[in-house]
This record gives sequence, structure tokens and C-alpha cells, in this order.
Amino acid sequence: MSEVSPVSASRRELFDVQSVREDFPALHQEVHGKPLVYLDSAATSLRPQAVIDAVADVYARDCANIHRAVHLLSQRATARFEEAREKVRSFVNAANKSEVVFTRGTTEAINLVAQSWGRAYLREGDEVLVTELEHHSNIVPWQILCQQTGATLVVVPITDRGEVLAEAFEQELSERTRLVALAHVSNALGTVLPVADLIALAHDRGAVVLLDGAQAVSHVDVDVQALDCDFYAFSGHKLYGPTGIGALYAKERLLESMPPYQGGGDMIRSVTFEETTYNDLPYKFEAGTPNIAGAIGLGAAIDYFASFDAQAVHAHERAVLRYATEALEAVPGVRLIGTAPGKVSVLSFLMDAAHPHDIGTIVDSEGVAIRTGHHCAQPVMEHFGIAATARASLGMYNTTGDVDALVAALHKVQEIFG
Repeated sequence: MSEVSPVSASRRELFDVQSVREDFPALHQEVHGKPLVYLDSAATSLRPQAVIDAVADVYARDCANIHRAVHLLSQRATARFEEAREKVRSFVNAANKSEVVFTRGTTEAINLVAQSWGRAYLREGDEVLVTELEHHSNIVPWQILCQQTGATLVVVPITDRGEVLAEAFEQELSERTRLVALAHVSNALGTVLPVADLIALAHDRGAVVLLDGAQAVSHVDVDVQALDCDFYAFSGHKLYGPTGIGALYAKERLLESMPPYQGGGDMIRSVTFEETTYNDLPYKFEAGTPNIAGAIGLGAAIDYFASFDAQAVHAHERAVLRYATEALEAVPGVRLIGTAPGKVSVLSFLMDAAHPHDIGTIVDSEGVAIRTGHHCAQPVMEHFGIAATARASLGMYNTTGDVDALVAALHKVQEIFG
């Protein structure tokens, strides 16, 4: 079984970004003849060697299905899979493992809640509350649910700095609000929502709360018990883990009350043509063969991330973000979109001289990878009256030198477009 190296495990007291960069093979390459500068971690983070090794080891040594066989390979794979579940539980501080459901990612986790809890409990006239800055994955499932149930989608507006204010949120709450679905951190702007306060307000009205934690888990501390959220969804690939794996945390009493989301193998206890009885939690919501290697890889990613002092990682990222903010503001013709005082990891911006897609193409030719487009957050773009932004987003491996490379590439954009 792949383990975090002793070198990684010894870094807790001092965060050394240059040493961290050595752990990420993708950074050790050139793009268009230039060293890669990766500033697209909000789309997907790079993977450390420890995660790559863990996934490879599953297929090389423990390639077997889980929960189904008595042979040794299956027993080992099952044990590693369940160890990964415990790592997720500990990482978000869930009360027990039965509250952790493996999914394909944040999107599937949100759809699970919508189609299981939502279909069971929402009725015509009920309301689902979201904010204007949500990712499409935290909008569309609720639109579908509202069409199915007759419930209404209510939207909390954001400010022109990209904030969600508690007063505006409270104003949109009503006695009909049954569920509140919020981004913990905005993928398009980097805004950190005051989720603890918003959860308390929602609970006062009797609503349950789901947090989309896709952009939060690697940038802020997550403690689901302290937050008292009812559901928390996140994706492995935003936490230096594999794609195609994620997790849904849900309070046990809610999971017990919810019908299965999908039917098939492993979510059953017994099946006859007359009746099916369902498995215990959390397996009732894990139909079919899961992404076994992905879950084990996610566990390895959590091990890797946990080998550092999280506060040191967050402090490093905040320092790079401050440096990047000042550097981009100093570039003539650059305008930042989303300037909330509480934000992490993301810089969305426009340039007077060029369309975001042209910006992305030119900076790529300089070896710098950023994201351009609406970032699956078209309502955010509509709020600002724009179609798209260029977005630079940070991971634990980014440096002020990466920012300098981006700024130099933006000057190249200006040279080309005047």
C-alpha cells in the first residue's frame, strides 16, 4: 500500500513550497517550450506522486471488487476502500463513517440530495433557496427538482463585490423555505460565504442546508459538526485527488429517512420479485461497483494534505493571492471581477484590450495555464454584465514566481492587442 513519504510527513511545522512542488510530477514539464505555470486549480488540482502511486498500486496489487468476495485481493481492496471512508470522515469531522457516502463528485452528491431527500420531502409551494453566485451544479438539480415537485427556486442576490450578505439572505428566507443550497466558496470569484451564520438563520426557519464544498476543501478548514450543515458535498479532484470520486456528508437521521437514489448491487440486503430490502448506511446510496481506486486515491490525497499544517498551507495561499491581486491591479487595462474582502484562491479578471479567450490562448503560448469562460457560473457573469472572465486560481504549489510569469504573459497580450 502506498504511504505518504517520511519527507512529506515531516513538513508539518514549516511549509516549504519549493519542496512541495517536487511532489507534483506535472509541474516538471515544459509547455510550448516554457516551464509550465499551472494556475487552473479551481478547475482541477494537480496530483502529487503519493496519489498517483496509490491509484497505480490498487490496479497493480489489489485489483478486485469490494464487499463481495472472500478471496484475499477483495478483502484487501475492501479494507483500503473503507479506510478511505474513515479518512474522509475524519477530514470533514463527521460523527461516524455511516454519514459519508462516496459519489462521483460534488455534482452527483447534489443530485443525490435533490432526487432522494428533495423528491421525498418537497411539495408544491415549498421553496429552495440558492444564491446568485452558485455553480451550475448547485442550480440545475434544484431547477429539475422544482419542476418535479412544484416547489419554487428563490435566489439571494450578491453585491457588486461578489458577496452574499446575511441581511439579503435573511430577507429571502420564508416560512416556505425547506432547503438552502449554498457554495462554501465561489468557484468564479473565490468569495468565502459566511456559511455558519447563514446555516443558523436557515435552521431558525426550519430549513435544511446543503453546502457545495468543491472549492472550499483545500482552501479553508471544514468541520461539518461545527458548521452544523445537514449536507456537505465535495470532489476529490479539487483536493489533489483523482477525478470521478467525491463524497457526500449527511446527518445520519436524514440519510435514514431518505429513499435510495439508485438501485442495483451493493445497496441491497435482499431481493425478490416481490420485495427488496435495502442495505445499511451508507451503502444504501452506493449502488453498483464504485470507483474503488478513486476512493483509495482520495484517501491518499487526504493523507498527503494532512501531512502539512493546514494553517500554514492556507497562509501561504493567502500570501500568494495578495501578491497576485496587487500585481494584476498594477497591469494597465486589467479589471478584477469579484473583490469581496473574504476570498481565497481565485482571481477573475478582464482586460480592455482582449477577449478572455484570446487572453487564455496567448498566456498559454507563454507556458501559463489559466481558465477562460463563464466557469459554469453564468448567473454570476450576468450579474456583472459580462459573458466571461479570465481566471487564475491557486493551489498549494503556486508561488509568487508563477504570478510574475502570468503578469509577463499579460503584457504580451497587451503588446499583441495594443
